[in-house]
Amino acid sequence: MKKDIHPDYHEITVQMTDGTEYKTRSTYGAAGDVLRLDIDPKVHPAWTGEHRLMDSGGQVAKFNKRYANLGLK
Repeated sequence: MKKDIHPDYHEITVQMTDGTEYKTRSTYGAAGDVLRLDIDPKVHPAWTGEHRLMDSGGQVAKFNKRYANLGLK
């Protein structure tokens, strides 16, 4: 490998959303930095199976109003 072209690979701490931490090696930040996660496998719907319907700007209500009289069940 060529010298001085690769990023520094060092130990960091990863902090999950529930506060648990673990140490890993990464090129993120500097040695000893803490990577705080906003979303992790413990709370993300893709892993938990709990999907929530988010109504941003009333789009779901608008859809329901538009197609309420369709009578499909």
